[in-house]
Amino acid sequence: MIFAAGLGTRLYPLTKDKPKALVEFRRKTLLENCINYLKQFGVNELVINVHHFADELCSYLKVKNNFGLLISISDERDFLLDTGGGLKKASHYFTPDEDFLVCNVDVVTDLNLSGLIHQHKKEQALATLAVRNRKTSRYLLFNPKKELAGWTNIKTGEVKMSRPNEKKIMPLAFSGIHVINSTIFNLMKEEGKFSIIDLYLRLAATHNIMAFDHTEGFWFDLGKPENIEEADRLFPLK
Repeated sequence: MIFAAGLGTRLYPLTKDKPKALVEFRRKTLLENCINYLKQFGVNELVINVHHFADELCSYLKVKNNFGLLISISDERDFLLDTGGGLKKASHYFTPDEDFLVCNVDVVTDLNLSGLIHQHKKEQALATLAVRNRKTSRYLLFNPKKELAGWTNIKTGEVKMSRPNEKKIMPLAFSGIHVINSTIFNLMKEEGKFSIIDLYLRLAATHNIMAFDHTEGFWFDLGKPENIEEADRLFPLK
């Protein structure tokens, strides 16, 4: 699944007349860059959620013949559901007891998805989150076994602990890419609009929500115009 329904407020004014998925990076839309990345690892079926300028995104996919993939649209035009609510709304598209990938449309990376999936299956995790050692205001907290133990916002001082008895914790930043087993849908008590991070924090007390550290290599959040400009400078078209 590609999360593409956001309002793209951080990318304004580039999103004044288009969804953030259609903002361009390296002469291709963020959506095309994301799809091409996923195709490298054998992805041939996608769910994409839509809200902001949904008609434009759907028309774009039609013109591009869905990039040769089987693509389903999870429609959030009436109400934007955030990451957790958006995933729950799309639950009927996923096969029971199977693993699936979720990726934010506005990230670009050389993360090896095969390695992420391999670790997820090996550890039989409910979810495995790609994370990095980088500066941010919000961190996920993991124990030495790389199990999710909590979350913190260093700007506000807010802390949420899933495993309060952990003595040693390591702060890592979420990369917006995760592998999830579809049994998670049976555990969702939340309704309507909710964050998938809050869901993970609730479930981490009793289930394996694991970290996959890809600090080596590159990763960019393209959710701000200045970030796109920086990524363009560092990785110019040849």
